[in-house]
Amino acid sequence: MTSTAAPRQATLYRMVMDQHTCPYGLKAKDLLRRQGFTVEDKWLTSREATDAFKAEHGVKTTRKRSSTARALAATTTCAATSASRSPI
Repeated sequence: MTSTAAPRQATLYRMVMDQHTCPYGLKAKDLLRRQGFTVEDKWLTSREATDAFKAEHGVKTTRKRSSTARALAATTTCAATSASRSPI
C-alpha cells in the first residue's frame, strides 16, 4: 500500500550573514528534515532583510513558529517545542 499523503513542506527564514549564521536556524532546518519535511531555506542576509521580514510579518524578533510550517523563522522555541511535543 502506498501513501497518498501530500508531501510536507516548510519555508524556513533564517539569518545567514557574513559574520553570523543563526545556530537555531540550522537546528530548525535539521529538525524539519528529520521530521520528513521538504525545506525551502530562505536566508536573511543583512540587517535590512531581517528588519523587513519582521515588519512584513508583524513580529518584534525573528523567533516565530508556525504550526502549519508554512511560515517559519528559526528559534529555540521551534527546535525545543517541535522536538519534544508534536510534529510541526
